[in-house]
Amino acid sequence: MSSWREFAAIVALLAAGTAQAQAFPGVGRTATAAEIAAWDIDVRPDFKGLPKGAGSVAKGMEVWEGKCASCHGIFGESNEVFSPIVGGTTKDDIKSGRVARLNDAAYPGRTTLMKLSTVSTLWDYINRAMPWTQPKSLSTEEVYAVTAFILNMGGVLPDDFTLSDRNIAEVQKLLPNRKGMTTDHGLWPGAGMGTRKPDVKATACMKDCSGEPRLASFLPDFARDAHGNLAEQNRPVGAQKGADTSQTVPKGGAAEAAAPSARPAASPGAGAAEAVALTQKHACVACHGLDNKIVGPGFREVARRYAGRADAVAYLAGKIKSGGSGVWGNVPMPAQALSEADANLIAQWLADGMKN
Repeated sequence: MSSWREFAAIVALLAAGTAQAQAFPGVGRTATAAEIAAWDIDVRPDFKGLPKGAGSVAKGMEVWEGKCASCHGIFGESNEVFSPIVGGTTKDDIKSGRVARLNDAAYPGRTTLMKLSTVSTLWDYINRAMPWTQPKSLSTEEVYAVTAFILNMGGVLPDDFTLSDRNIAEVQKLLPNRKGMTTDHGLWPGAGMGTRKPDVKATACMKDCSGEPRLASFLPDFARDAHGNLAEQNRPVGAQKGADTSQTVPKGGAAEAAAPSARPAASPGAGAAEAVALTQKHACVACHGLDNKIVGPGFREVARRYAGRADAVAYLAGKIKSGGSGVWGNVPMPAQALSEADANLIAQWLADGMKN
């Protein structure tokens, strides 16, 4: 660990020296000592960076009820806005330094105190990120106090305790999961940080690939829409679109109806089918539905806007390749790395009004 830290410190110093030595006329200025100090607020596991100060459990309860409980619950148990902070630890965990319930698959969840291995992490996060609506607005005393109160709710500190920079190292020795952190894994391969091989070794499937999976069972038609159309309840971005449960499952067909944004046009001709396939291949359907807006406009809306325009194919192909914003709103479309042929085929399909 020490050799790695020394190496990281040397790299940081060299980078800082290089940045100070470079000159960029007319671009910015050198940061002042006060500006650097305001930015450099992290607190490390060895408590370097921890400011002098103190805060009592009683003061922490006062701050908690006024600024924290609305999100985290009166006792830190709330699971409605954020994950619960307190719970799942015992007196035996405080003695051993390992939380037994982390190995209990039947336990319903993992709280902050179950996973926390360093008090500095808790102090630092509260200091820089809380409360949610006003980050960095807590005073040093309030941060010490809230940290003490959380540990008090977890049975680590007594009611009359005052946490300070002078005793926080002793409090670290009481943390329930203080021995739960290790570097002996594939995230940090190499001597000093971890010695195991990488956790994951990916291999591309180049031959003898498995076939398309087939589901053996699925919800009956009468139950599919019991809670409304799932495709309309999911976020309109990302890979998980949700099944269109307003559609019944074709007998002998796929086990899930396609999401609206991914459904091709009904019985498209050869050219249209190829264009639709390309929109799926190049992930266009992640942002554009066939008939509906997701992040960007639906394909049919684009086709209507440029219907009859003489240079529609060239214009649309150029926009597909280069991306941009301002035509359909402020959300930018990134440049696409597809071939000219693919861009032209999609553009031709749109310019033809999405016909065969």
